[in-house]
Amino acid sequence: MWVSPEDVLLAGALWITERANPYFILQKRKGHGDGGGGLAGLLVGTLDVVLDSSARVAPYRILYQTPDSLVYWTIAHGTSRKEITEHWEWLEHNLLQTLSIFENENDITTFVKGKVQGIIAEYNKNHDVKEDDDTDKFKEASAKFRKLFGMPDEEKLVNYYSCSYWKGKVPRQGWLYLSINHLCFYSYLLGKEAKLVVRWADITQLEKSATLLLPDAIKVSTRINEHVFSVFLNINETFKLAEQLANIAMRQLLDNKGFEQDRSLPKLKKKSDLDARAKSERYRALFRLPKDEKLDGHTDCTLWTPFNKMHILGQMFVSTNYICFTSKEETLCSLIIPLREVTIVEKADSSNVLPSPLSISTKNRMTFLFANLKDRDFLVQRISDFLQQTTSKIYLERELTGSLNSSDDEVSRITVIEVEPLQLMKLFFLSAQAKEFLKEQAWKNHFTEFGQGVCMYRTEKTKELVLKGIPESMRGELWLLFSGAINEMATHPGYYEDLVEKSMGKYNLATEEIERDLHRSLPEHPAFQNEMGIAALRRVLTAYAFRNPNIGYCQAMNIVTSVLLLYAKEEEAFWLLVALCERMLPDYYNTRVVGALVDQGVFEELAREYVPQLYDCMQDLGVISTISLSWFLTLFLSVMPFESAVVVVDCFFYDGIKVIFQLALSVLHANIHQLLGCKDDGEAMTVLGRYLDSVTNKDSPLPPIPHLHSLLTDNGEPHPEVDIFKLVRSSYEKFGSIRADVIEQMRFKQRLRVIQTIEDTTKRNVVRTIVTETAFSIDELEELYVLFKAEHLTSCYWGGSSNPTERHDPSLPYLEQYRIDVEQFKGLFNLLFPWANGAHSDPLALRFFRLLDQNGDALINFREFISGLGVLCHGDLTEKLKLLYKMHVIPGECAKINADRIFLLFSPRNQPRTGGKLNTPEYRHYLKLWNEETKPKRENTKDLPKLNQSQFIELCKTLYSMFSEDVAEQELYHATATVTSLLLEMGEVGKLFSSGRKELLTEGKPEPSMGRRDAAEPKTSQEDRSDAFVPADLENKPSQDEGSEQLPPMQDIKLEDSSPKDMGTSSAMLISDDETKDDTSMSSYSVLSAGSHELDEKLQCEDIADDTVLVRSDSISNGERGNRPHGGGPHDRGLPHSTSIDKDWAITFEQFLASVLTEQALVHYFEKPVEVAARITNAKNVCKVGRPRLSTSDYEISLSG
Repeated sequence: MWVSPEDVLLAGALWITERANPYFILQKRKGHGDGGGGLAGLLVGTLDVVLDSSARVAPYRILYQTPDSLVYWTIAHGTSRKEITEHWEWLEHNLLQTLSIFENENDITTFVKGKVQGIIAEYNKNHDVKEDDDTDKFKEASAKFRKLFGMPDEEKLVNYYSCSYWKGKVPRQGWLYLSINHLCFYSYLLGKEAKLVVRWADITQLEKSATLLLPDAIKVSTRINEHVFSVFLNINETFKLAEQLANIAMRQLLDNKGFEQDRSLPKLKKKSDLDARAKSERYRALFRLPKDEKLDGHTDCTLWTPFNKMHILGQMFVSTNYICFTSKEETLCSLIIPLREVTIVEKADSSNVLPSPLSISTKNRMTFLFANLKDRDFLVQRISDFLQQTTSKIYLERELTGSLNSSDDEVSRITVIEVEPLQLMKLFFLSAQAKEFLKEQAWKNHFTEFGQGVCMYRTEKTKELVLKGIPESMRGELWLLFSGAINEMATHPGYYEDLVEKSMGKYNLATEEIERDLHRSLPEHPAFQNEMGIAALRRVLTAYAFRNPNIGYCQAMNIVTSVLLLYAKEEEAFWLLVALCERMLPDYYNTRVVGALVDQGVFEELAREYVPQLYDCMQDLGVISTISLSWFLTLFLSVMPFESAVVVVDCFFYDGIKVIFQLALSVLHANIHQLLGCKDDGEAMTVLGRYLDSVTNKDSPLPPIPHLHSLLTDNGEPHPEVDIFKLVRSSYEKFGSIRADVIEQMRFKQRLRVIQTIEDTTKRNVVRTIVTETAFSIDELEELYVLFKAEHLTSCYWGGSSNPTERHDPSLPYLEQYRIDVEQFKGLFNLLFPWANGAHSDPLALRFFRLLDQNGDALINFREFISGLGVLCHGDLTEKLKLLYKMHVIPGECAKINADRIFLLFSPRNQPRTGGKLNTPEYRHYLKLWNEETKPKRENTKDLPKLNQSQFIELCKTLYSMFSEDVAEQELYHATATVTSLLLEMGEVGKLFSSGRKELLTEGKPEPSMGRRDAAEPKTSQEDRSDAFVPADLENKPSQDEGSEQLPPMQDIKLEDSSPKDMGTSSAMLISDDETKDDTSMSSYSVLSAGSHELDEKLQCEDIADDTVLVRSDSISNGERGNRPHGGGPHDRGLPHSTSIDKDWAITFEQFLASVLTEQALVHYFEKPVEVAARITNAKNVCKVGRPRLSTSDYEISLSG
């Protein structure tokens, strides 16, 4: 490729000159190509790898030099001699003559540089190459990465780092490449090469480790190996990037939406993009902002705080819809200003006391003064741009709302859903106490001093008030504020009502589960002992299930939502639930409660660190895993008295998940002595249950609500009362050092473990389900499952013919979670199936796929895949031939047979009649029928449809292509020709019977077709030869006349001309008239198509020349090829319309089987044992050009000299 000219001082160092003229030199790198260049070549290769020289990927170059200059300029690089030679020849033909005209060498240099840069610009324009920030060095590294590891262009390199890879006890210095989907390492030292490729989705552990020998190292673990990398220049940057990429991979495994969200990754992501993504995630978590908010930038500044008359040092964050501030001291002050609330942004006058100030005013008459802004003008411009966008959004929403409101009033009255406008708590409890009044006053004073609403200053005093308990009347408002749900509700007016309206009357699995759990949601509370509360709960849960079908509904959501409804209006409760499920408790409420399992692992780590004396005991008893799920999923609401648990919810909305961890550790710490004395998990659970039942809230104005959990405990001595406020404060004092960013780090580590454990469980369950249905061993099935899954993932990474989200759905049963389409199947077919033979494999793979795709959705699951592979690897001769035969039957025929069986099962004659009612015996009858039907039955060969003439031709083509690369190729061709001849004669005999039957039916009298027999003169020998192959339905019949009525009807297709005189020739011709005119162009199909016995001589084995390959796709004439596309079924693969097909001609499977059995070569081929283990091993290590097939977890190309 042409490159921007760069100067080179030493043109001869480490390069060999191959061509030269007065202005240009073509050079090759020492050590490249044949011979390797001896010791010098080895040293050069090692240097290139260690120093990251571009010569590793581009071993050829062209230099420009004027005759009197000592400076050379690189103007082109080449990966191959062909590429560099093309550039050289272009220079000789287009530039050499022109350069001789110039007199000044500087002019020549300027001209050459300009010309090369012009070529590059023209290339970029023509190939739509956009300028980006990638340096030439990074582009070279990307090209090297793709070349070394065989990656396609879609696999984008994110970054690469110099490091050492520890192979045994020997460090290998080289380069670590981190791409979107893979971690790769390459080293080349003194002629020895080492490669490593690990898929991010296969990593089970990723951690920084420090030992005496390796103070800074990164350990990457997979299911089968551990890899250690060390000697990094910047280990923190490398580890952080690896962590981000592994996290993305886990998200894709966990949730099929992960692929949708990250479909843009291969196209856009560079390291800077991933850094921006990570910063946005931290920003959203810190200020509880909506999931789609993206950070635009941040800057150091000071904020004037009127409540203490100080300038607080901190950082300002600006995003599309928000301006946020947090102090350097974490708890000192934080602030969130939505741009929808902003009225004025203005630059104030600078002074020595207040340099570069910026004033922001809001609708509730608060003014915020920022100062010490480094680039104030640019910042104001950005905020103004975002403000303009926000204002236009608000106007648009008003117009939409106005147009909806001004529509037909009658219609709107009918469609409006009545949503509960009040908090349920206010409807049932209206009492107040002195303590409650004092709390309300304290909060009102706080609002006066620090502001009220979303723009409130959040300080240490705010936290103190939360820890003392939020007043009942303010709880809903403050939950909305602290959770950030208020922002989503404000920006989505009318969303909830629309969702309720759309979801009304709709039924699915989620709504069924919701109905089942409605009356189990706080049944002890009066608000949910009547239809009003139940209806509100139903609406909120159903609306959320329709908003987020990936979650739908999960147990424990009903308990949390019922508490939200007590303190918030219905729409507010909905948005609080959205904040909980999608931001504050990520992945908690999905079908596999992954988030809760991840936090369970985090809790175990924290317990080991903070209560080490109790940790071993708890692990032995297995209590941590039992308690943490119920505690975390319901935020202690299901294990604590209600009035105490809501205090925990108060703290949770303010401080996040760390509160739950702190409280859980406090409960363990408070019961440490009793737990150490427990002998089993039941005793430990009793201790903890009694303690939590005793947690009280004496400040609560609510009447005591009986707690169901307390009813289940024993009748022993009640535990002394524990004050909830003291317990919460104690948790902050003892365990308040737990930081949110540390929890996120722990979550990442546990997420790898949990998701890989789920994947392993899925694999085991799939294998356990089908191991009894196949002859493969458990180990073989596990290996095949990993290959099947890897093929699915590879297609998700680099594109495929179908959407990956359609093929991977974790909510489906295990067998259905991973499915592959036809393109993916072709890849696995070539690697694993014994009938694959290179160039001719795709049409056969397509036929095979259609046969396996039983439900016709163009996807096959692992069971279907194994059923097909099992027949080819472990089936007997008959099973293999039956499979081959069925592949060529009209699509849908075989499926129709099975469908007919199922239809018959439920047909009226199978239904017992007992007065129109179904009683128990009837159910048993149906179950018995169903049980019989679901048992695997050996398919009766007589049920298989007959093969017509065009299908038979396709079958012959398949046979010939299957043998094209076999060692006994010629012998198999001859055997196939013999079998084909035999089957053609059988088809003719069958046609005679069929024709006779037609005449009987049309004339109404049993008169044999003598004319037809006369035309087929040697009928006797033909019939004698095929006596053994009479179709099954003709066996034991005394005569054709007698059995004619019982013959199955053939396809209802009539020939244009089926007169007896044409029987031996035209009725069976399979090539067009044009083709027959030229013997040299005659396809081998013409040999097979001649249905008459007169062509027997043509089919003698000894007459087949070596250069004649029967029924190969490349021997079809152009006209025929155009009408027979690859991969079609018999309808779209049929012969051209000009070809005469005999529609009465047909053979049965029994005839096909019996004919094959007459040829020992074919019998040997189909009975040949298959080395399954060898095929699996080969498939694990094969890399197709531009598309590596990665192994079970990772593969290594170990040292090669």
